[in-house]
Amino acid sequence: MGYKAELRVWRGDAGAGELADYTVEANEGEVVLDVLHRLQATQVGDLAIRWNCKAGKCGSCSMEINGRPRLACMTRMSIFPADEVLTITPMRTFPVIRDLVTDVSFNYHKARQIPSFTPDPSVKPGEFRMQQEDVNRSQEFRKCIECFLCQNTCHVIRDHPENENPFSGPRFLMRVAELEMHPADTADRRDIAQEDFGLGLCNITKCCTDVCPEHIKITDNALIPMKERVVGRKYDPLVWLGSKIGRRPRTAGTPEVPNTRSKANARPEVKGVRDADRYR
Repeated sequence: MGYKAELRVWRGDAGAGELADYTVEANEGEVVLDVLHRLQATQVGDLAIRWNCKAGKCGSCSMEINGRPRLACMTRMSIFPADEVLTITPMRTFPVIRDLVTDVSFNYHKARQIPSFTPDPSVKPGEFRMQQEDVNRSQEFRKCIECFLCQNTCHVIRDHPENENPFSGPRFLMRVAELEMHPADTADRRDIAQEDFGLGLCNITKCCTDVCPEHIKITDNALIPMKERVVGRKYDPLVWLGSKIGRRPRTAGTPEVPNTRSKANARPEVKGVRDADRYR
């Protein structure tokens, strides 16, 4: 049976906006995206929503529903009481383009900075063998659909925009960890994880893991093990002594990261969007 759902939806652009109230029909088995599409089709034809697959695999419909970062296509209306007002807002960490659509170009900028997979050139195709444990580890990390909900909820960049240049966020620290842990990757990524991607700024609150729609254990399986590898090199007395005696220069085993500290390579701003214009 259907009922009348009460929605409070953010309407606005980079300059200003406000929450607007609507009453929309909701039917049994529907998700939040269904109701937003009905609102768009019947009342607010210019409502901006980003979506694609409607199957929880593209990560396009990320937004905040009652203050929690979620995928609209995977959030069933039935989990909310019928008399509850649903407050639907854009992802808070990223600048608003219009209504529920945000500018997530920061994430693509960070993705381009990560040095690519670096296999041993002497190993020919078909010769390398992996243990099943290593396969499972990589498979978990590769489930990421890049919805950027973990990036959105990470308070290191959510509450501190000044960290956007030195900190890549949990999604891309997980990518660095995936490559570092891959047995066929020959690059040593411990230095760049700490110095270029800001691993030390992560304080492992597990908020990224909590909102991941693919249930990837980002903190436990990627960030904490990566921190252990970095700390082992820096603070273990035997490792420290060995590094002083015969450690190779960083360039010998560590890939170069393109201009992560350069202001010229800082995150490009959307025209007309300033930090003060962000949705709060």
